Amino acid sequence: MKKTLIAPSVLAADFANLQRDIEMINASEADWFHIDVMDGHFVPNISYGMPVIQAIKKHATKPLDVHLMIEKPERYIETFAEVGADIITVHYESTVHLHRTLRQIKATGCKAGVVLNLTTPVSVLEDILPECYMVLIMSINPGFGGQKFEDITYQKVKKLRKMIDEQGLDTLIEIDGGVTSKNAKQLVDAGANVLVAGSYVFGAENPTQTIADLKKLLEN
Repeated sequence: MKKTLIAPSVLAADFANLQRDIEMINASEADWFHIDVMDGHFVPNISYGMPVIQAIKKHATKPLDVHLMIEKPERYIETFAEVGADIITVHYESTVHLHRTLRQIKATGCKAGVVLNLTTPVSVLEDILPECYMVLIMSINPGFGGQKFEDITYQKVKKLRKMIDEQGLDTLIEIDGGVTSKNAKQLVDAGANVLVAGSYVFGAENPTQTIADLKKLLEN
């Protein structure tokens, strides 16, 4: 059984005090930084781009998990790798030639993953799974933080875990959207390996302790 990784979402950080929040994650028990890139086309929101990721990388001591919520992500793969991405995930729905895009990510030296929107079935990944370091399942509609977790996610995780195991793969399953202590254990029991937590961490009175409590909950 792999240990569960926690990836706080920088989208929920205080951008006026970004270095402080980056250093908080560095000092915490979190494993990765989750970086949401939104273009205002694929999702109805615009977040941040290369200069901000470059600034985060300068201070981060843990891997950058870069989630591209953008149309035609293949246009920018090399650039995101250059500014510091360690893992790059692209939406199944955002690129026409998914296999080529995943190979493009791997050619930069980054780990490659696919993201599925809330209502996209996991079955679409059956033939592409061997190319995936990770599959990210959206447990909300992408575009905004602070949304309520959708229960459909549990079944999707179970189905995907079965598919991964049947193919004898080590592909990780990541969950993004509405993750809290109320659903984290159930997600891991269903087969998830990586939990993204944004508002739940950064909205807490003591974010470092919140991360530690989440890790402890998942170890039991």
